[in-house]
Amino acid sequence: MKRRCALGALAALALPAILPREATAKPAAVPWPAGKPANAFELVSLGGATVSLASLRGRPLLLNFWASWCEPCRAEMPSLELLEARHAAAGLKVLAINFRETDGTVKRFVDQTGLALTVLRDRDGGVARDYGVKIYPTTIAIDRAGRARFSVTGEIDWLGADATKWLRPLLDSRAK
Repeated sequence: MKRRCALGALAALALPAILPREATAKPAAVPWPAGKPANAFELVSLGGATVSLASLRGRPLLLNFWASWCEPCRAEMPSLELLEARHAAAGLKVLAINFRETDGTVKRFVDQTGLALTVLRDRDGGVARDYGVKIYPTTIAIDRAGRARFSVTGEIDWLGADATKWLRPLLDSRAK
């Protein structure tokens, strides 16, 4: 019994030292698994247009999976909008793929925030599931040839130094 108490006390002392590091860990670009394709999809935009991965081939893409109830998702939207505007000449397109919310909820969010990104509806969550998204926001980078290059889980400043470094090869890529 004394040994269990001692181990519990040691664990309790170590836990605060571990938590701050985890809490302050910043998101990183994780390379997409070699040989794993970017899954084809067709989703309907909030405006009713059908958008597919194939229709955007030749452009660098960011697929940003989000939900209106997700505070980090809402917080990173302005930097995604500015990023798309800043790199419009390079053809960058950001697709804001909403996860399983009603049309009314998404429309209210867009109206309230003035969101100008292309908003797509993943009504059943199938596209998020196909891309392995479990945490929001998650962003997947697709190159001009339609290959997934990396993913980022969590909120980041898309205009910051890390994102600029990650995006440079994507923006410089060539369609093949």
